[in-house]
Amino acid sequence: MAAKKKKNHNLNALVRVFLREYNIPTKKDVDRLIARIDRLERLLRHDIEHRRLKRTQTKSAGGKAASDEVLSVIQEFKDGVQFAKIQDITGFEEKKLRNIIYRLHKFKKIKRINRGTYIVPQE
Repeated sequence: MAAKKKKNHNLNALVRVFLREYNIPTKKDVDRLIARIDRLERLLRHDIEHRRLKRTQTKSAGGKAASDEVLSVIQEFKDGVQFAKIQDITGFEEKKLRNIIYRLHKFKKIKRINRGTYIVPQE
């Protein structure tokens, strides 16, 4: 009768199978996770600094609020001023400027004389 050959099981292979079967993270997995967390933290720090810079740039050199700056630009033009002209003078992005104009109109600080043209109402 032939003798059965004894299988030589590799301990490392058994450990890998065990870790994979029970979803246990290895040191390599933990290191990758830590590297990803570090990368996310750097991105968040960069985003926060960028927002701070953007917020400080929102105010002009005189320390005026953005809505005050837009209102003063509209006041300069007695016959009304177009949206594009306001955007050129202030340098604000379109979305920001639209929000400011909406707010000023809502509080009745400016008046729309026709589409895209604004004037300060005479009191």
